[in-house]
Amino acid sequence: MARLLQDPSKLHPSEWYTANKMQRASTESQKSRSECMIAESWRLVDEIEKTTQKTQSDVNKKLEQRREEIKFWKQELDNKLEQIVHETEILLTFKNRLERALEGCKEPLVIAQKCLLYRQRRVGIDLVHDEVEQELLKEVEVLQGIIALLGRTLEQTNEQIRRNRSAKYDLDMDLKDKFTALTIDDYCASLTNDTPHIIYADNAMKLKGNFVSPEDWLDFSNINVEKADKQRNNSLALKALIDGILSQIANDMRKQCEMVNNAFRNRVKEVKDAKHKLETLLAMVMDETASQEKNIAALKKAIADKEAPVKVAQTRLEARNHRPNVELCYDTVHSSLMSEVQEITKNIQRLKDALAQAQTELKGLSRRQLSLEEEIKVKENTLYIDEVLCMQMRESVCINSY
Repeated sequence: MARLLQDPSKLHPSEWYTANKMQRASTESQKSRSECMIAESWRLVDEIEKTTQKTQSDVNKKLEQRREEIKFWKQELDNKLEQIVHETEILLTFKNRLERALEGCKEPLVIAQKCLLYRQRRVGIDLVHDEVEQELLKEVEVLQGIIALLGRTLEQTNEQIRRNRSAKYDLDMDLKDKFTALTIDDYCASLTNDTPHIIYADNAMKLKGNFVSPEDWLDFSNINVEKADKQRNNSLALKALIDGILSQIANDMRKQCEMVNNAFRNRVKEVKDAKHKLETLLAMVMDETASQEKNIAALKKAIADKEAPVKVAQTRLEARNHRPNVELCYDTVHSSLMSEVQEITKNIQRLKDALAQAQTELKGLSRRQLSLEEEIKVKENTLYIDEVLCMQMRESVCINSY
């Protein structure tokens, strides 16, 4: 009956004690594990905090180092940019000097060529390949050579300016990237754990774009700097070359111009001397012509003066030929009259021969006078060409140092 009254769902007291004991043991074990976990968590938190701080500090140091490195290269690029811009500006002034020198060669060349054309108008014996023509041809050759040299140097200068600008462009682009990178790193360096608006960026760990190695990054700027240095050195060498060329061509042009001018002066003096001698000869010929004309007039008068005596003698002979009979005697009078007529006739012939010879000489003097007058005109034409046309035109030649 007692067993029938006992509730089968109730536990034994011993089980209750056991259960309580197990609860205490389990709780104490859980508490112990929890305390260990808490201790481990604090240790882990502390360790991670220190690690995080150290890592963040290392990153900050490296970021600062990177900023300094970028600043260094930015300053280096700035210096090279300033240098290449300065050299390019100077080279542009040298280019202007070359252009002005090239323009300055055109007028002397045109004048030299005009002188050669003018001197083709010389005539007769004066159309000679003289020293003046030789020096003018040499001057044309020198000027054409200088123009060709300046043209080549100008092309070289333009190419160097182009290369300088290419180096400047590379420096500008590198500096622009450096400025952007420095701005970004400055922003990164300013960020702290307390900075507002910092965010999670899950995609930040993914490498985007074409990353380069630090060595490639360094090589890139090095190449730009070396390129700028090379072009700057090339510009310096080219400037020295241009200075030398401009100085040399000015000396060459002045020297050859003076050679031509001296040749002109000597030739003009020579032609004037020749003209003066011809004028002296012409005056002598004209004096001789006047004397010969007087001589011819005297011979003609002498011949005319002999007409009366021969007429008298012949009239006497004709009259005595009419003597009668034995009176027609070949006496001394008749003999003398015959001799007189023969002598006068012979003398008249001698005078006529002398007159003919004098007239021949007069014609020769006339031809000589015409020849001398023509030759003097030739010399006057030559003097007009050389002294008036050429020398006066050459006075406008101005050779400057550029």
